[in-house]
Amino acid sequence: MLENECFVNTDFYPQWQVWQLLNEEERTLLQENSIFRKYDKNQAIYKEGELPEYLICIVRGKAMIRKEGFGGRNQIMRMIKPVEMCGYRAFFAEENYVTEAIACEPTVACLVPSEVIQRLIHRNVELACYFVKLLAVDLGESDVHTVSLTQKHIRGRLADALLFLQQKYGYESDGETLNIAISREDLANLSNMTTSNAIRTLSQFANEDIVAIQGRKIKIKQPDLLRKIAHLG
Repeated sequence: MLENECFVNTDFYPQWQVWQLLNEEERTLLQENSIFRKYDKNQAIYKEGELPEYLICIVRGKAMIRKEGFGGRNQIMRMIKPVEMCGYRAFFAEENYVTEAIACEPTVACLVPSEVIQRLIHRNVELACYFVKLLAVDLGESDVHTVSLTQKHIRGRLADALLFLQQKYGYESDGETLNIAISREDLANLSNMTTSNAIRTLSQFANEDIVAIQGRKIKIKQPDLLRKIAHLG
């Protein structure tokens, strides 16, 4: 077993949409070939330029998909939660990764070798259609995200980012605090702005009692007002 390989409770399988589309023989093939790996916070799950060897599903933890831009500045393209996959566009395109996936916290991922996934797709039309739909949905979300990042003002972009995090990860038990600890730099990279602008705009939201800030934790106090700011752009 490799250094970062680990054993995990396989109860996550029934929660994975891929698993639900397989018959018993296909499930056995998937399970017997799955590899579980653990990643420390800020560790790369895959790197830009690498050739995909596995289909990757996050089991525990959180990850971000980012792309290095000009001047070494990163743009966060997507955030991943448990039982969601990452890196599958390059996987199916048989191209090198054009992004990288980074663990936002201690994370465990399930890796299934590419040849196993290809075998499953060739024998399971429903599974193939699922991946086509998944890629189509991603393309639509990417189009909307591009418009937000390029046409909205700073306040609208930051409001969008906070609402996106709420939709992706939900709230903690208090029903207001986002269930993710995110740095100001990552929030800026998610919103396509400088870190200083992200800090200033977030402080404005706090002064207006729209959010409350405690370190890397953000509490959304007026979600309706935040949605209005995001809508107005």
